[in-house]
Amino acid sequence: MSAVVVVHGGAWAMPEDLAKASVDGVKAAARQGSSVLKGGGSALDAVEAAVRALEDNPVFNAGHGAVLNAEGEVELDSIIMDGRTLASGAVASVKNIANPVSLARAVMEKTSHVILACRGANLFAESIGMATVPTDELVTENERKEWDKQKNYVTGVMENFNSQWAHDTVGAVAVDSDGNVACATSTGGIRNKMVGRVGDSPIIGSGGYADNLSGAVSCTGHGESILKVTLARLILSHVEQGKSVADSSQLSLQYMGDRVRGAGGAIVVSPSGQWAATFSTERMAWAAVDQDVLWYGLHPKEKLNEKLGQ
Repeated sequence: MSAVVVVHGGAWAMPEDLAKASVDGVKAAARQGSSVLKGGGSALDAVEAAVRALEDNPVFNAGHGAVLNAEGEVELDSIIMDGRTLASGAVASVKNIANPVSLARAVMEKTSHVILACRGANLFAESIGMATVPTDELVTENERKEWDKQKNYVTGVMENFNSQWAHDTVGAVAVDSDGNVACATSTGGIRNKMVGRVGDSPIIGSGGYADNLSGAVSCTGHGESILKVTLARLILSHVEQGKSVADSSQLSLQYMGDRVRGAGGAIVVSPSGQWAATFSTERMAWAAVDQDVLWYGLHPKEKLNEKLGQ
């Protein structure tokens, strides 16, 4: 069977001046994940590589490019999950780590826990020799300006989803040639969030989920809404009932909109290689590599493609 990787750069009302860089960024990350799969790497390796590429790109709100909380600090959340064994690792409210997805994987592989938060996560990072970076290295000049403009949390949340001046989560899902699926999600959260606020991204079943029996999902959007409906698991419950991955995503996002008035998006892949990128926001930058074709889009119903290598 063919291996597939799908990535997203966040579902939100993206301004025009970030559109091209966002699409270019997700295409590069999808290529990165695909090259891991082509080299015989696992789905887990592929999603980590893809998300690291997005965390390293200051266009996205994860790692470099993360938004600032109410105190002007960066607090990062991430999850990774292996669909073969349901092994998972997550970190929440982590400071000064450039690639929280790799720290989440270390939690999964080197501890008996699933989630480490705040100081404990940073102490663990120190204990395994993971490099730290000063907050200033993770914050763009544009984010400093935007943070200065929005000093209170309510304004930050409202403008994140109702204006053009916010960015959001990144994520990846993959299935490898052995039929194993994996997911990873990473974010800087919502600008001006309360110190210690944790959204959906590091929570199993909300920000992401992976199970070889149904598929893998990475979600994006308003974290509190996603948490309330456990969006990732909700999507896979529809898949388990025999619906396509696209229909399952659409139905779940519609339910979230109807039930808690939340907007967002999701990428999904099934163990057989069926995949979808779906969203209820104005835009979501996404890309997928399926066989030797790179698919990508930004607007609703947009599905462009090019042969790999072009």
